[in-house]
Amino acid sequence: MAKKIDEEALAEAYNRALALEKAGDADAAAKAYEQVLELDPDDHGGAAVRMAAMGRGDTPPKAPDAYVETLFDQHAESFEEILVEQLGYAVPVLVRQRLQELKLGPFKRMLDLGCGTGLTGGTLRDMVDDITGIDLSENMVEIAHEKDLYETLYVAEAEDFLEDNEEEPFDLVTATDVLPYLGALEPLFFGASENMVPGGIFVFSSETLPEDVLSGRSYMVGPHQRFAHSEIYIRERLSATGFEVIEISEINVRMQDGHPTPGHLVIARLKG
Repeated sequence: MAKKIDEEALAEAYNRALALEKAGDADAAAKAYEQVLELDPDDHGGAAVRMAAMGRGDTPPKAPDAYVETLFDQHAESFEEILVEQLGYAVPVLVRQRLQELKLGPFKRMLDLGCGTGLTGGTLRDMVDDITGIDLSENMVEIAHEKDLYETLYVAEAEDFLEDNEEEPFDLVTATDVLPYLGALEPLFFGASENMVPGGIFVFSSETLPEDVLSGRSYMVGPHQRFAHSEIYIRERLSATGFEVIEISEINVRMQDGHPTPGHLVIARLKG
């Protein structure tokens, strides 16, 4: 039985930590975030990634599930407007362009990891017979369901789903805007490979940072609490989990405070 969170104390601690972070006092902010984590070990507010973004504490292997779920549940209604209109997010369209350019598809069964409100599923709908979408946010899945784009939808965490899934394998797996919430990629890549047919196509986007900022790290939490990955690390993990890279393109994932967010669009094939 989960212990009940003292919401008032938590809000107070979180606001104090945010204020200290804003004031530029990283050490005091990190201490305050540690108190937040003591009050809320599941980390609905993403204190662990905020600390890592300030260069304090260890980089977590991924963003806490409770944080991602809360974040997207809160923004589900306005999600598309914010992402597409304000942040200029066009990754699903880029995915479609690259698949067509490379003459990949049509596909029988697609798995859309972190499907959100259905942007990627909707963009690729006419290239696929059957689409399964999964997302951690129930509110997002409800919106996707209303659009009638998916044959099957699940509320689940991507790595958990891939580990437990017993359905027929997929010949296309997409993960757009999933990697910014994951640090270590092996569980996702290995899980994808276990759920795909040989020769199946795996497409995903990731964010990155300049080499001097990453300074040899495989991944780190960037200034906006999102994980950035090095291209070398992505290539290594894909190779280790049985994929061959078809193409890695440098893209602008989204605009943030008026600046482009550099990243990669990766298309890989499961070796058979």
